[in-house]
Amino acid sequence: MIGSPPHAVGHLSGQKSAAGHPSGEKSAVGHLSGQRSSVSEAAGQGTGGQAASTAILTEYPFVLPRGYVDENGRLHREGVMRLATARDEIGTQSDHRVRQNPAYLTVLLLARTVTRLGSVVPVDEFVIENLFASDLAFLRDLYRRINQEGHTEADVTCPACEHQFTVDVAGDASGES
Repeated sequence: MIGSPPHAVGHLSGQKSAAGHPSGEKSAVGHLSGQRSSVSEAAGQGTGGQAASTAILTEYPFVLPRGYVDENGRLHREGVMRLATARDEIGTQSDHRVRQNPAYLTVLLLARTVTRLGSVVPVDEFVIENLFASDLAFLRDLYRRINQEGHTEADVTCPACEHQFTVDVAGDASGES
């Protein structure tokens, strides 16, 4: 698995936290870009004989902190990452490049699970290898969050008022504080 422990981030711009804390300051993270995809599964019967369902999120939109610059100089920041499968995790372990350099596992896993990055087609190892280090770290953390924790939220504390709330770290990471 990829990842390291998350660090606290600032407020979501223009939104309120679950606790109702206003968050108008500029932020290191922002909003999700678009809607998340989900798969519904029957979870049993609800009241009145209607089937209750639980949605499983399978795709997570994100915005890279810096963005990928393609060979024509175009910047690509918005993308989508899907949940990893057992095949993704197992198949990459036996790749000869991973056996030679275990750090390459990150590149292969991200190339398999990042399904969209701007208008870049395909998102392959070359694209992942040419990301800025901050974007690679962002995607590594996002991968860990959605595949281990099942969400992209982080608990944070406002440094000014010490109010605790949750932010979604898959959003716009402008690098401002």
